[in-house]
Amino acid sequence: MKTSQKGINLILSFEGFSAKPYLDSAGIPTIGYGNTYYPGGKKVTMKDPSITKEKGAELFSSVLPTYEKIVDNKIKVALTQNQFDALVSHTYNTGGSDTLFSLINKNAAAAAILDWFTSRYITAGGKILNGLIRRRKAEADLFFTK
Repeated sequence: MKTSQKGINLILSFEGFSAKPYLDSAGIPTIGYGNTYYPGGKKVTMKDPSITKEKGAELFSSVLPTYEKIVDNKIKVALTQNQFDALVSHTYNTGGSDTLFSLINKNAAAAAILDWFTSRYITAGGKILNGLIRRRKAEADLFFTK
């Protein structure tokens, strides 16, 4: 599957854009729309030059398939487009969760999946972040939208 425009918009709305490298809430150098590395795997550094929004969009488009592939490879059950988009957003932000993927593959109860979405991956640097709480809720809402 490929991420729909709705999924892309979700990711971009939470990532925002930065022309200059910055340290994300976990202290990882980041640029553009939440990119921590460039195509080919080179990591973003704080010494990297600024980029334009257009270059940021190209960078995002070039790395998004990596996260789509993770979801495709880890999920063994049929997904709706909304479920796929929610999982790609989560994986783009976190790198993915084998526990979440396992719950979905085991057809766990919706309540268990919802609880997982809303109670995990909401911290950075040991602190609960409201932005991550909002993001996990938005991903869960999308995941459960028919």
